[in-house]
Amino acid sequence: MFDGNYKFTCTERFLRYVKYDTQSDEDSTSFPSTEKQKTLSKDLAEELKGIGLSDAQMDEWGYVMATLPSNSNKNVPVIALIAHVDTSPAVTGANVKPVIHKNYRGGDIVLPKDSSQVIKVAENPELKDMIGYDIITTDGTTLLGADNKAGVSEIMDAVNYLMTNPEVKHGIIKVCFTPDEETGRGTEKIDLKKLGAQFAYTVDGSSRGEIETETFSADMAVIKFHGKNIHPGYAKGKMINSVKIASTFIESLPKDKLSPETTDGREGYVHCTNISGVEELMTLKFIIRDFEATKLKEYESLLKNLAEAAVKKFPGARMEFEAIEQYRNMKEILDKYPFVAGNAVEAMNRLNIKPIFSPIRGGTDGSRLSFMGLPTPNIFAGEHSFHSKLEWVAVQDMELVVKLLVEVCKVWEEKA
Repeated sequence: MFDGNYKFTCTERFLRYVKYDTQSDEDSTSFPSTEKQKTLSKDLAEELKGIGLSDAQMDEWGYVMATLPSNSNKNVPVIALIAHVDTSPAVTGANVKPVIHKNYRGGDIVLPKDSSQVIKVAENPELKDMIGYDIITTDGTTLLGADNKAGVSEIMDAVNYLMTNPEVKHGIIKVCFTPDEETGRGTEKIDLKKLGAQFAYTVDGSSRGEIETETFSADMAVIKFHGKNIHPGYAKGKMINSVKIASTFIESLPKDKLSPETTDGREGYVHCTNISGVEELMTLKFIIRDFEATKLKEYESLLKNLAEAAVKKFPGARMEFEAIEQYRNMKEILDKYPFVAGNAVEAMNRLNIKPIFSPIRGGTDGSRLSFMGLPTPNIFAGEHSFHSKLEWVAVQDMELVVKLLVEVCKVWEEKA
C-alpha cells in the first residue's frame, strides 16, 4: 500500500527542470549534440546523491547513472528506470514559463501569452479524463519539456519514495538519464556494462495506462541534387538549378498516402524534414518509418526512383542517395521476454490502471537498448502534444506514475 501521507516531489522537480534549456540539435556532430544538456544532468546527479544514491555521477558524455541498493534478501533481477533530459529540436526550450491550470473544468485551454495557441479538446480527447486535475502547460511561447522531463521527475520522486520508505522491498534499482534521445542518438555512447541492469523501462509515454512494446523501424535518407550555377544574367542554356530539381522531386511524392499527415495506425510513411541549399546543390533529408523493417527498403526504392526521374528532366544534373539505419522495432526482442512488460501490467492492475498496449508511431531509446541487450519497454509518463507549444501534463498523472514505478519495483521483488 502506497503511503497516503507521502508528499510528492515530482511536480516541484518538474517545474524546476523545465526551466533548464536542454534542447538537442539534430544537425550537430558532437555528443551530446548540445553541451547545455549537461547542465541539468550534472544537477540531477547531485540531487540523486542528496536523496541517498551515493554513487550517482554524470560521465563525460552526459549520461547520469545511480544505484538504489537492494533491501531484499532475494536474488532480484536488476532493473533500470530510464528517461531523457533533452527536448525536441523542433520548438525552442529556452525561457520556459510553466503555467498550472488548477482544477480543470473542461473545455479548450487558451495559453496566456499567445491566444492563438489553444489546447483543443477535439484534438486532445484525453482531456475528458482530466476533469478536476491540475494541468501544466507552457505560456504559449515555447514547448513545455514534459517530453521527457515528466519522466525524469517521476523517476526522481519514485526513488525518493523508496529511500524514505525502507519497508517497501525491492531489488537493485538503477537510474539512468540520457542525452540526445530526440536526435535518435540517445544510446550512442551509453555504457551498459557500467549501468549493470538486466532489464529496463523507459518512462516516456503519453496517455495513462500506456505500455509500449512495439515501435516503428526507422531509417533516414539523404538526397543531394547537384546542378550547375552561373550568373543569372548569362544563364540561358547553361544553368541547372538544383532548387527546381528538388521542387520537381517533392511535387512527385504521393499526395494521399505515405506521409505523416495521411497515415495512422500501422501505416508507414516517408517524411521530408529538411531542405537546404542553393542553385548548385540542394540537400533533402527524409525520415522513413514502418513497423515492418522490410518495407523501409521499398520506401527507399520509391524515393530513389522518383529522385532519378526528377534528375532526368534536367540534363546535366545528377543526384546522390544515401540510406542510414536508425533503429528497429523493439518487438523483435521484447517478445522473447514477455515478463518485463508483464510485471508492469501487474503493477498497473494493482493500481486500477487499465493497461493500454499500443504500437509507438515513433521510437524510444528502448528500441536501441533492446537490441543492445537490455530489453526495455516504454511506460506512460503523462506527456501530451509533445514537440509543440501545446504540450501539457497533469499533476495527478505524474503522481500516479510515481506510484506505478514503486509498484513495479515491488512486483519484481515479489516474483523473484
